[in-house]
Amino acid sequence: MQKQEFKAESRRLLDLMVNSIYTNKEIFLREIISNASDAIDKMCLLALSDTSIGLARSDFEIRLTIDKEKRTLTVSDNGIGMSEAEMAEDLGTIAFSGSAQFKEQMQQNAEEGVSEADIIGRFGVGFYSAFMVADRIEVVSRRYGEAVAHRWVSEDAEGYTIEETERETQGTDVIMHIRPDGEEKDEFSRFVREYPVYKLVKKYSDYVRFPIRMLLPRPKELEGSTPEDPKFEEVFEWETLNSMVPLWKRRKTEVEAEEYDRFYSETFSDPSKPLRCLPVSVDGRISYDALLYIPSKTPGDYYSDDYRPGLQLYSSGILIMERCEELLPDYLNFVRGVVDSPDLSLNISREFLQHDRQLKLIADHLEKKLRGELERMLKSERESYEQLYQNFGRQLKLCALEDYGANKENLQDLMLFWSDRERKPVLLEEYFGRMKEDQKYIYYASGETLEAIDRLPQTEVLKDGGYEILYLVDKLDEFVLDMFRKYKDKPFRSALDGDLGLGGADASDAALSQAGLDFIKKSLGERVDEVKASPRLRSHPVCLTSGDGISFEMERYFKAVGQEMPVRAKRILEINTEHKAFRAIDSLMTADPDKAKKYCEILFNQALLIAGLPIEDPSGYTDLLCSLW
Repeated sequence: MQKQEFKAESRRLLDLMVNSIYTNKEIFLREIISNASDAIDKMCLLALSDTSIGLARSDFEIRLTIDKEKRTLTVSDNGIGMSEAEMAEDLGTIAFSGSAQFKEQMQQNAEEGVSEADIIGRFGVGFYSAFMVADRIEVVSRRYGEAVAHRWVSEDAEGYTIEETERETQGTDVIMHIRPDGEEKDEFSRFVREYPVYKLVKKYSDYVRFPIRMLLPRPKELEGSTPEDPKFEEVFEWETLNSMVPLWKRRKTEVEAEEYDRFYSETFSDPSKPLRCLPVSVDGRISYDALLYIPSKTPGDYYSDDYRPGLQLYSSGILIMERCEELLPDYLNFVRGVVDSPDLSLNISREFLQHDRQLKLIADHLEKKLRGELERMLKSERESYEQLYQNFGRQLKLCALEDYGANKENLQDLMLFWSDRERKPVLLEEYFGRMKEDQKYIYYASGETLEAIDRLPQTEVLKDGGYEILYLVDKLDEFVLDMFRKYKDKPFRSALDGDLGLGGADASDAALSQAGLDFIKKSLGERVDEVKASPRLRSHPVCLTSGDGISFEMERYFKAVGQEMPVRAKRILEINTEHKAFRAIDSLMTADPDKAKKYCEILFNQALLIAGLPIEDPSGYTDLLCSLW
């Protein structure tokens, strides 16, 4: 029996498989089972066109057999089988789906000095992956219609042998002699134990269309056993490991809501009922089925670096990627679920995802589907959407700020902001629809809490004029509106800063008060950039504004995250010249200037407190107040 050599690229790949430190060795079973399923598919098709074969779909199965003493794991099928020539062609060269890309990547990696081990598992290397866990592989196969079977054997990267053998029916047995454990405990031995193999089938091949069966140990009560003296023996029974029909492949009318919820809980380890379940089935330029979930609670690690977004990606029921991030845009990365398409390669690599046309089509369609569902919730199930926004609205804001606001127009109609008039979160579109005819701006005010904002003296003039104000309590809100600049044709304007477009103080009144304002500015020195009569105060004596630049809220945020500010917010002290506090200063400027300066200090510190800024000398401020008693 003459040993035949592998072709050059196959020998190189086998050498990598044998010597690689590639960590995801367990995918070998997925690949071998997938090959078995493909072989059965071909036999099924043949049986449908030739009734003389006498095989029904229910006759087909894949069997896993473990021999602990020999350390073998065998995957058997009753599919179409392989002839001697097909063995040499299919097992002697890299799978056709990946050969060209593999050789090209090998060449590129050599030029760039990239580790060869990095490319394992990226191409159509299916059968070869078994060499990661086996030091000897035997393939016994009998082609349908042939009387003779053949045995293919390989122990290393140098070559293989093929000889005639016997097999009762058509089909294939892949016998993998599992390697001894290395330094890592149980590195390979787990592949010759029933429970770990069962878990691998459930993880990667649960939705293969044909039953995958294996002998599993079960306790059997012995005769004479009693509750006081129980007696059992271990027996092995053939059991089907896989569910075969994925939940997402069944018609929506055939699935109870509890089944969808149970699948979500078991698959994504979330005991909470999902906020929304969205089954999707598409046939057209691209065919796929999907089952999408919106969680009802924020995952504990969601806003951390540990969170891993992405949907489970299947190809014809076989898991090919645990988390495919490319299927969802960042602003929807909280969505969980599965996508299954027969149009995707089993060995699609992350490097080629961005160039895969089918995957791009699926991703575009999923975004439209989810976007439509969010818009529907906004109109018909507002409370549910508000719950979603409370959990994941921060992600929408972060995505609106990314890339200098490149995605802001796509996201602005999904955002909610608290309205002082409606006393609930509202859309910008809803605010816009309620604006007065002559209203120049969309007004907002920032603060730590809704209650704190509601008490801000700067909002009085807008409330008195019947203008609606958006209350911003999230640290990102003001950055978002600053990025938006305007909604439709209406600019955003802080109620706390800048010109409100309502007309300023009367010029004659301002002139009468100017001496007092100048005195306050001189008393406070460089601590304030400007002192002026306020157009926004009604019952309060003073407030601090920052003009049209960086706001106090932004300044506080940058300090909280430890980031240096390029420039600090301006300190513009606005005075209610009609208030008795200002009149007191105005009358004391000449009569008792020292006391008037103390009043100026008090007003300035009160303005800092209202703005949520720290007082420079709290102890000195207390002493100052006490000195006036």
